[in-house]
Amino acid sequence: MKLVSWNVNGLRAIVKKDFMSQFNTLDADVFCLQETKLQAGQIELDLPGYHQYWNYAEKKGYSGTAVFSKSEPLSVQNGIGIEKHDQEGRVITAEYQDFYLVNCYTPNAQTELKRLDYRMEWETDFLSYLKDLEKTKPVVLCGDLNVAHQNIDLKNWRTNQKNAGFSPQEREKFSQLLEAGFVDTFRYFYPDLEGAYSWWSYRFNARKNNAGWRIDYFCVSDSLTDSLKSAQILSDYFGSDHCPVELIIERG
Repeated sequence: MKLVSWNVNGLRAIVKKDFMSQFNTLDADVFCLQETKLQAGQIELDLPGYHQYWNYAEKKGYSGTAVFSKSEPLSVQNGIGIEKHDQEGRVITAEYQDFYLVNCYTPNAQTELKRLDYRMEWETDFLSYLKDLEKTKPVVLCGDLNVAHQNIDLKNWRTNQKNAGFSPQEREKFSQLLEAGFVDTFRYFYPDLEGAYSWWSYRFNARKNNAGWRIDYFCVSDSLTDSLKSAQILSDYFGSDHCPVELIIERG
């Protein structure tokens, strides 16, 4: 089963580029998007063979997630059941026979970490949500989690230690996710690989120079590790400041 996750940084914008041909080339069984930046009715995608699920932010042109799935999930839920977290369209949970798939766009701590306190609340509540799901069946978490966990997960780690996405507090929350029984699938296959990034600033020729960050993930419950086949960062795909990430997992 091939799963793909991509922060498209505005779906309407990327569709005007080469999104559909890339979507078809990837041919994922489940395709998860973050930062769709649209409301209901603002786009119609013709995706034969896929069921479409959307979660929109209340604020226009902001955040938002989507899941496109070849097989119809047993159930689909938007949000995590906490009102203050569920107004920005950040989470879609699709239940399949063998696992829950959670597509997430984690809140950014923002410039000067002005939203860090909220980010910490989110992290605590979101991990509780994941662990509650795990009581029923394993979890596959994907999306833009807005954190580079280790020094090797970004090019310029020394100068970013007080910046959003690499603060000690955010990195510690990711460590807690792993300690709670989740596996960072890319590091499972490539524990020491450097220079593997999924996001690059639009400034300073960052992508051309590969001065990036790895902030897009597939993380799975420990119990699914024997089912993992491969995890890749698909840096040859363009149209956003992020590239897609992929997980191939054996079902059943």
